[in-house]
Amino acid sequence: MPSPGTPPPARAEWNPSEIRWQPYDDGLAQARAEHKPVCLVFYAEWCPHCHNYAHVFEDPRIVAKSREFVMVRVDTDAAPVVASRYNLDGEYLPRTHFLTAEGTVLPEIQSGRPQYRYFFDERNAGPLLAAMDQATRRR
Repeated sequence: MPSPGTPPPARAEWNPSEIRWQPYDDGLAQARAEHKPVCLVFYAEWCPHCHNYAHVFEDPRIVAKSREFVMVRVDTDAAPVVASRYNLDGEYLPRTHFLTAEGTVLPEIQSGRPQYRYFFDERNAGPLLAAMDQATRRR
């Protein structure tokens, strides 16, 4: 329990005022309709790394690049069946995958971490931005 006067931990907001996050099913349908790739992020409210990673989406370069994607976030606790479909190398969080407009995972677009291939830097937008660039070149 926090001591009196200690502020509560900041909630991850994921920049909803500038990033158009979609639910999973709606996002995949939108991607097919608009012929856009998908940036799919798995997170959990209890995950401290997810809270850190949420702030990467405040970077103006990520915000601008997000307009070329359908951006989808999935809370693994609320949608465990969906999350289990994307456990390509484990159940760690956060995980970010890139999908084609048809919903096919692009497993080669990775974070550069050998052990946690889809765990992008939680404090630096550069690796995620590079992955987004790679995904848009795949069109």
